[in-house]
Amino acid sequence: MTTPEPPVPDPSADESPPAGGERRLHPLSWLFVLIAQLKQFLVPLVALLLFGGRGNGYQMVPAMIAVAAIALLSLWRYFTYRYRIGSDSLFVRSGLFERSLRQVPFSRIHDVAVHQSLLHRMFEVAEVRLESASGNKPEARMQVLRLDEALALERLVRRRGGTAAATDGVAADAAEGDLLLALPTSEVVRLGLVSNRGMVVVAGAFALSWQVLPDRMAGDAFARLAREAFGYAGGLGGDWFGRGVAIAALVLLALALVRLLSVALALVQYHGFRLEQHGRRLTVGRGLLTRRRNSVPRRRIQAWTLREGVLHRLLRRRSLGIDTAVVEQGNEERGLSELAPIATPETCDELVRHLLPQAAWPPPGWRPLHPRAWWRLALGGTAFALLLAAALAWHFGPWGLLGLLWIPWSAFVARQHARRAGYAFDDQLVAVREGWWSRHWRFAELDKLQALQLRQSPLDRRFGMASLWLDSAGAGTLAPPLRIRYLPEGDARALLARIGSEIAKRRLRW
Repeated sequence: MTTPEPPVPDPSADESPPAGGERRLHPLSWLFVLIAQLKQFLVPLVALLLFGGRGNGYQMVPAMIAVAAIALLSLWRYFTYRYRIGSDSLFVRSGLFERSLRQVPFSRIHDVAVHQSLLHRMFEVAEVRLESASGNKPEARMQVLRLDEALALERLVRRRGGTAAATDGVAADAAEGDLLLALPTSEVVRLGLVSNRGMVVVAGAFALSWQVLPDRMAGDAFARLAREAFGYAGGLGGDWFGRGVAIAALVLLALALVRLLSVALALVQYHGFRLEQHGRRLTVGRGLLTRRRNSVPRRRIQAWTLREGVLHRLLRRRSLGIDTAVVEQGNEERGLSELAPIATPETCDELVRHLLPQAAWPPPGWRPLHPRAWWRLALGGTAFALLLAAALAWHFGPWGLLGLLWIPWSAFVARQHARRAGYAFDDQLVAVREGWWSRHWRFAELDKLQALQLRQSPLDRRFGMASLWLDSAGAGTLAPPLRIRYLPEGDARALLARIGSEIAKRRLRW
C-alpha cells in the first residue's frame, strides 16, 4: 500500500506569473524558517533546560533573547524575499540594507527538490530547492511555497530547462511522466533488512548521549546496562557452554532489534518510492512522513554504481545509484543519488539499458587484472594480522600468536577479489567491477570523463603493475572511486593512451 501522491495541477496550464511580476513566499514561511533555525540549536537548548536551569531563572535569559532574535530574523527574511520567473531564468531578490539579486538560468539547474514534512503537509505547503553544480549550497531555497505553486515551479523548470537543452540535441521534457520503477512495501522491507540504517542511528544516539549527558553519566549507564545484560546471560546457563549460548542469543537479539529499526527507517524514508521519466529528466518521489521529490536531467548523470552485499545476494537484489554534479554540504541530503534503492539484478540492468541505450550493458567481456594482483590485495590484511598478533602476544603471551590465522583468511579473500575483479572498455563506456564479500560495479560514459591518472607505488613498480584512476564531475562521497587497479604496467599505459585519445576528441557533457 503506497501513500497517495499530492494533487498535481494541470501540467498543460501556464504556471508562470505575469511578465515582470514578483512573488512573495507563503505567509507562514517565517515560521518554517524559524523552526529550521531552532533545530540547529535544539541540543544546546535542551541541555540548558535540563542541566542549567536548576538555579535562578536568569540563566534562561540568553536563550530567550536568542530565540527572539531568530524569530525577528525569520520575519525579516519573509518581508525582504521576492522571486520572479523570467523567460529563461529565475530571479531571487533578498535583503533590505544589503540587497542581493540572484539570477539562476533554467538550463543550469541540475536538480529540483520539493520537500514536504508533516508540518508542511498540514498547511499544504512545500520547500523548493534549486541545485546546480557550483557552490556548496542551493542556488535558490524557497521556504516555503504553496504546494500547487511548488509543483508548478518544478514543472516549469523541467519544461524550460528541457527546451534550453534541446538546442544541444536533447528533446524537451514531456509533461506526462513514464513510470520506470515503483517499490511496494515488501521491497522497502527488504531494503531495511539489507541496510545498516539502524546501526547508524544507534551509533548516533551513543555519540549524542556522550555529548549531552553530564560527565561519566553516559559511561556509567552503558557499563551498568552491559553488566546487567551479561549477568542475566550468565544466570541462564550453569556452565561456560550455557553462558556462551545465552550471550550469543542476546547478541542475536540485539542484531535483530537493529534490523527491525532499519526496516522502520526504510519504511519512513522510502515508502511510496517512484522513479519517473519526464522526457530527458528523471524524477524520484519517496517518503512516508516527509515527502521528497528530486528531479535531475539525464545528461547530468556523471557515473553509475551497482551494489550487491551478502544480504542482497541472499534476497537476489541489488541497488543502483548515480553521481551527479550537485555538491553535497555536511549531512544535508542534496541531489538525486538513488535510482533503485533495491531491485532485482534484471531490473537494475534493464534500467541501465533504458537510460543508456547507446551503451552495451552488461559488457560482453570483462578483462582480468594482473596475475599477481591478489598479492597486492593481501598485503593490507597481512600487515593488520602482524600488528594484531603482536598486540595480542604482548597482552596474552603465546596465545596471541593465534592472530596470525588472519593471514590465510586475508590471502583467500584477496584471491577471490582478484578473481572476480576486472574492467571493460568500448567506444561508449568504461566499467570496473570489484569486491567479493561485498561487490560493486562502477561505470561512466566516456563523454563524462574529465581527467585520467596513472598511479604506481614502489611495490607496484616492483611487481610490474599500475592503476588507472578516472575522474568525472560530482563523484559522491559514499561512492567508490572509478579506478582500475593492479593492471600489468603495459596494459595500463596502453589503456591510458586509448581512453585519453577518445575523450580528447569528445565534447564534455555534464
